[in-house]
Amino acid sequence: MAKYFNHKKIELLAPSGNMDTFKQIVKANCDAIYLGGKSLNMRMIRKGYNFSNEEIKEAVNMAHDSDKKVYVTVNNMLNDSEIDEAAEYLHYLESVNVDGIIVQDLGVVQLCKEQNIKKIEIHSSVMMNVHNMDFVKALKEDGLTRVVLSREMDLKTAKLLQTETGVETEYFMHGDMCSVNGANCYFSSIAMGNSSNRGRCFKPCRWSYRVKKDGNVYPTEYPLAAKDMYMYEHIPELIEANVTSFKIEGRMREPGFIVDLVNTYGDAIDRYIEDPLSYDRKKHAEELYENRKRDFSTAYAFSNPGLDFINTRYEGTGKFYSTGKVFSTPTEEPEISEKALNKVHEKVGVESSTTKTDLLSVKVNNLEQAQLCIELGVKRIYLATEVFLPDTFMTVEQLRSLIETKKNTEIYLSLPQMMDELQCELIDQYLEKQGHLFDGILATNLGSIKKYAKKYNVITDYNVNIYNRKAMDYYKKLGVKESTVSIEMKGCELPTFMKYATNPVELIVHGPLRVMYLDLDLYENTRVLDPVEHEDNQFVNNEVLVLKSDKGESPVYIDQNKKNHLFTAKELCLLPVLQDIQFESLKSYRIEGQTYSLDELRVVIQIYKKALNDKTKTKKLFEQFATTRAGFTLGALSF
Repeated sequence: MAKYFNHKKIELLAPSGNMDTFKQIVKANCDAIYLGGKSLNMRMIRKGYNFSNEEIKEAVNMAHDSDKKVYVTVNNMLNDSEIDEAAEYLHYLESVNVDGIIVQDLGVVQLCKEQNIKKIEIHSSVMMNVHNMDFVKALKEDGLTRVVLSREMDLKTAKLLQTETGVETEYFMHGDMCSVNGANCYFSSIAMGNSSNRGRCFKPCRWSYRVKKDGNVYPTEYPLAAKDMYMYEHIPELIEANVTSFKIEGRMREPGFIVDLVNTYGDAIDRYIEDPLSYDRKKHAEELYENRKRDFSTAYAFSNPGLDFINTRYEGTGKFYSTGKVFSTPTEEPEISEKALNKVHEKVGVESSTTKTDLLSVKVNNLEQAQLCIELGVKRIYLATEVFLPDTFMTVEQLRSLIETKKNTEIYLSLPQMMDELQCELIDQYLEKQGHLFDGILATNLGSIKKYAKKYNVITDYNVNIYNRKAMDYYKKLGVKESTVSIEMKGCELPTFMKYATNPVELIVHGPLRVMYLDLDLYENTRVLDPVEHEDNQFVNNEVLVLKSDKGESPVYIDQNKKNHLFTAKELCLLPVLQDIQFESLKSYRIEGQTYSLDELRVVIQIYKKALNDKTKTKKLFEQFATTRAGFTLGALSF
């Protein structure tokens, strides 16, 4: 049963990884418990965890007998082959009286509508990456009753969103954190074929790296390895921020550790409710610290933590894994080989008799790149609003000049990958004044899609994570005209996705891929550390920071808002398999061009124009194509 402080509902939400743990947690001082089934959730990587259907039913009965709630995580992205399984599973969860489900994929929300699932509350997962007011309002309109806020959100913003929308909010208060913004990490998928959005993250954020910039090497060890969240001493601030549910992370933790943790937090909440004036924030804090898995941080709750967010504590084996074991080491992105090409041909290859015109689009970083695209007859340009330094976004005068010379080229505005309230205001004002100059918008989050889809031609970008036809249906009903395929789509999944696509589809076919998107500023390392040696970057300018491991160098670009964008070392190149991906729904092929020089971009565009004009020549063109990075890769299609 939830508690109350000044009529504000407070729920301590505890994790459970299996039935043995649950039987102990249900007796602990918590109000609700979350758990996952044997599939379709974000903790699929370890054996001996998660619940069978029969165990879920038993757990719900036990919890309800103790006046507690059970929420089930249906929080990974679904592929099309899992749609029927998900529909059956949702009906089962409803039949055993589960109190709520936690979802990432809006395809699941669409399924709930179609399957008339009404007795279960729907909560957005942290992996839905809810980060602005428009996003929250859109979810509320669709019947979601609780929003798990982005891990990068401060408590002041959390309070504003809750006050303005009335939706229950959930906030992480203790446990494992990511340095990468939620659902915006694709590294594990591209390098190892294991998707962090599908419950199989191999944690490249906890690999060892050196930072390198300006010819200097800096002595970082684990520059992406975040500390654990710790809000034990800030329960009053969480309540003041109107947070309803206080979430403890740890479904994979051992039972004794979790039970003690839950009881300690539960006791603290009870003490504060009972006697706030004499409340001791520090009581039991030292015990929590002594028994910690990693060092502690309040993350983004009060401000951007900077490098203080990064863990420096070793765990037994000298590694940062909560299990004390290493299940992943630096891995090179897979190169294009004859074997890989044959595999794609076998899994993806289709024969098409259509003579449809394929469009070529390019995402650009500056005016000069845009002008080059027009000169070369590119059909569509995306102007990035997150511009990599030292470039700046073009002035209105430059934009108007570009429009006057664009001929048949369409010009779209590409929105920031994440948009806080300030950025939402900036974009609203800009579009009010200059929106008529654009042919459409490349949108990156649900709030913007809901707001703009009735005013502009809207295309969803790849980080919207459309991975199945139900998610595409969801966005199509909002007015989306075209959808970009998730860059995590594997070769064995792409044909089914394309077959059932209800909207025209864009596929990213070339360029280094942005596989991490961070509020963490890795460039700060170069300002606070002294270099230990000198070494030039291998493939990008020395002005660009790279993360160096024993498997290569990944460049990290910084934009005008200090967001960091980590890219693959290799260039995605689908040129040699273009003949195999001639799907009816595939309308446009995109080049990710932001990180290229003008000369590099010219070569790439010219080759793909030739290839799309005659796909029988793609393999020959590929043989003549020299990479300017660490090599070529087929990305997730390799797997």
